[in-house]
Amino acid sequence: MTTETLTHPAVLILLGPPGAGKGTQARMLEETFGLVQLSTGDLLRAAVAAGTDAGKAAKAVMEAGELVSDDIVIAILRDRLAEPDCAKGVILDGFPRTTVQAEALDALLAENGQSINAAISLEVDDAAMVTRISGRFTCGTCGEGYHDTFKAPAVAGTCDKCGGTDMKRRADDNAETVSSRLVAYHAQTAPLIAYYKKKGVLKSIDAMGEIDAIAGELAAVVKRATA
Repeated sequence: MTTETLTHPAVLILLGPPGAGKGTQARMLEETFGLVQLSTGDLLRAAVAAGTDAGKAAKAVMEAGELVSDDIVIAILRDRLAEPDCAKGVILDGFPRTTVQAEALDALLAENGQSINAAISLEVDDAAMVTRISGRFTCGTCGEGYHDTFKAPAVAGTCDKCGGTDMKRRADDNAETVSSRLVAYHAQTAPLIAYYKKKGVLKSIDAMGEIDAIAGELAAVVKRATA
């Protein structure tokens, strides 16, 4: 995939429930535009490992079994955005999760004369998502992915790739858990959708199609948002 140059640095937010393909699409945007994907979990782990002031604060909170505060997350994000590889732009995955966090993020970006270019919502059909996620399993030997409906092995219980028979399913990849996660996602994200819609930066993309087609739509949105 060739790297394209954006007219201006981009600050993008990817919204979408578990299984919507945020990780896959973020990686493709990284390759296409030279952007950097920033996920909250990775940022926290890196800051703790680096021993930054914000990282030390986060470590103390986590070791106490408590949730890291928005102030600490923003401090870690401020440090990360100042690093050279973020100059072309970033994709935020997993943050913000609330309107309070969204307002704090806006204030942080304003310090550098930046703002959100686009909050892109990957729209999915909940019933189809339950089927998509709950049917997943992998070969425990080589990691090849399979699905009960969409990609069953040629011989049941045997990996097409390596011949292994140790098939594994994630404990939370079941219909009941997936349904609960989708309900929680919609409840949590609805205020964010309204927040970014009001600011005029919300974009919605049908994420039930082919990966490459979705990537093409995302790329077009990014180019328009940074023109």
